[in-house]
Amino acid sequence: MEKYIYKYLPVGIVGIALIFQYNLFVTPEKLEVKHREILGDIAQTYSTKEQYNDLKGQLNAMQAKIDKIYEVIMEGGKK
Repeated sequence: MEKYIYKYLPVGIVGIALIFQYNLFVTPEKLEVKHREILGDIAQTYSTKEQYNDLKGQLNAMQAKIDKIYEVIMEGGKK
């Protein structure tokens, strides 16, 4: 049994060294930092539903004002 342990011990050490060298396992601290970076990128790239609804409301209000101006102009031409 011991000869198998000594035979495969260098392979295990190399495997463990590669795991640490290439950061195959992530610590919770690193994961939290990456999570914050992703949230920052998303906030810069995409809008929230509230922002979308506000913009939609503003566009609807502008469209209503444009429609009123159009109606006034069209009625003025008929007189």
